[in-house]
Amino acid sequence: MMQESGEAKANMGFVAAIVAVATIGGFMFGYDSGVINGTQKGLEAAFDLGKVGIGINVGAILVGSSVGAFGAGRLADRIGRRGVMKLAALLFLVSALLAGAAGSSVLFILARIIGGLGVGAASVISPVYIAEVVPASVRGRLSSVQQVMIISGLTGAFLVNYVLANYAGGSTAELWGGFPAWRWMFWLQAIPAAVYFVALLFIPESPRYLVARGDEAGAAQVLTRLFDASVAQSMVADIRASLAADHHRPQLSDLVDKATGRIRPLVWTGIGLAVFQQLVGINVVFYYGATLWQAVGFSEAYALQTNILSGVVSIAGCLAALMLVDRLGRKPLLLIGSAGMTVTLGTVAWAFSTAVAGADGGLSLPGHNSVIALFAANAYVVFFNMSWGPIMWVMLGEMFPNQIRGSGLAVSGFAQWMANAAISVSFPALVVSPGLAVTYGGYTLAAAASFFFVRAKVRETNGVALEDMQG
Repeated sequence: MMQESGEAKANMGFVAAIVAVATIGGFMFGYDSGVINGTQKGLEAAFDLGKVGIGINVGAILVGSSVGAFGAGRLADRIGRRGVMKLAALLFLVSALLAGAAGSSVLFILARIIGGLGVGAASVISPVYIAEVVPASVRGRLSSVQQVMIISGLTGAFLVNYVLANYAGGSTAELWGGFPAWRWMFWLQAIPAAVYFVALLFIPESPRYLVARGDEAGAAQVLTRLFDASVAQSMVADIRASLAADHHRPQLSDLVDKATGRIRPLVWTGIGLAVFQQLVGINVVFYYGATLWQAVGFSEAYALQTNILSGVVSIAGCLAALMLVDRLGRKPLLLIGSAGMTVTLGTVAWAFSTAVAGADGGLSLPGHNSVIALFAANAYVVFFNMSWGPIMWVMLGEMFPNQIRGSGLAVSGFAQWMANAAISVSFPALVVSPGLAVTYGGYTLAAAASFFFVRAKVRETNGVALEDMQG
C-alpha cells in the first residue's frame, strides 16, 4: 500500500517545513480565539455592554467560525487546501485591524465574525492538509502539532494581553497613540497574520486535492518532493483508486450512503467527536478565564497570570499527546482524557459549590478550596490537551475516506463551532444563574458521556493509510 511504499524515503526535512507553515494557521486560530480574554473590561466600558452584550461580542467570532468551518471544507475541494489557508490569513489580518479600530459594538462584532471565518477555515483545513502530506507512521504526531500551535497562540495572546495591560496600568488605560491597551491587543495580531500569508506562498498544494481535480502530473511532482520519484506514480495510482469508486469529484451528497439513503455512520461519529470536544467546556477557560477567576475573588492581574499558567500547562499536555498518539493510539488517549476530565471537572464543580459571598457581595472560595479549584482546573486542561484537544482534530483530518474528507470536515467543523458558540455565549449568564457549580457539573456530565461515546463509536485510525480509510 501507499503507506508502506513511501514512508521509508520520505523527505522529512521538507515535510517538517510544510507542517511548520501549515500550523501557523493553528497559532492564528489560538491567538484570535484567545485575544478576547482580557479585553472584556475594555469592551464593556467602550460599548456600554451588560452580561448579554459581552456574551454576544465574545461569541461573535463563533458565528463566523461555524460558517468558515463549513464553507472551508467544501471550498477546499474547489480552490485547494493552500488556497483556503491563504484566504484565512487575509481574514485574520482584516479582523485584527478592524477589531482594534471598531468604534461601536456592531463594527466590533463584524470584525470578529470576519476573524471567525478565518478561525473556522484554519481549524479544519490545517489538520487535513497535514494529514494529506505526511507519512502515516508519524501522521498523528505531526497532526498534533496543530494543537500545540493553537495553545501557543492562546498562550501568546494571554501573555501579550498581560504585558500590555501591566505596562499601561490596566486593559482600559491609555497605551500608545492615545489608544487604550485593549485595542492594541487586537492590532498586534496583524503581525503573525501577515507572516502566515507570506509563508503559505512557499508550500505546495495537497497531492490528494491535485489528483481529485485531475492534475496527476502536479500531484506526482509534489509527491516526488515529499517522498521519492520511484514511488510517486504508485502513490498517485493509490489516490486515484480511492476516488474512482464513485467516478466524480467530491461533493456534499457523498455523505449519504447510496445503498441505504442515510447519512453514513462515520459522519455521525465525526459530528459526535466535534460536539463532545466543546460540551466539556474547555473554551470557557480560554475565552473567559479572567472573568471566571475574578468571579471567585481573584484580582484582574492574578486572573491574567492564571491564564498564562493555563496556557503553559496546556502546551505540556499537547507535548504528551505528541509523544503518545502514534504509540498508544487515538482511541486510548480519548478514553483517558474523558476519564481524567470527568474527575477534574467534578472537583472544580465541588470547589465552586463552596463559594461564599463577602461583605462587598463578591464571591470567594474558603480555606484551601481556591488552591484545589486552581489545581483541578489546570489538571483538567492537561487532560483535555493530551487527548480531546489534539486528537479530535487529528481524527477529523484522517478518519474520512478521500471521497468525503472535505465534506465530512465541513459538517463536523460546523457542528464543532455551533457547540462552541452554545457553550461560550451562554456562560456569562450561567455564572449568574444557576451559578458556576451547576454549570461545571454539566460539563462533568458531558465528559462522562464522551467516554461511553468513544468506547462505542470510535474506530482506531493509527497507522492506517488515508487511501485505506473506510466510510
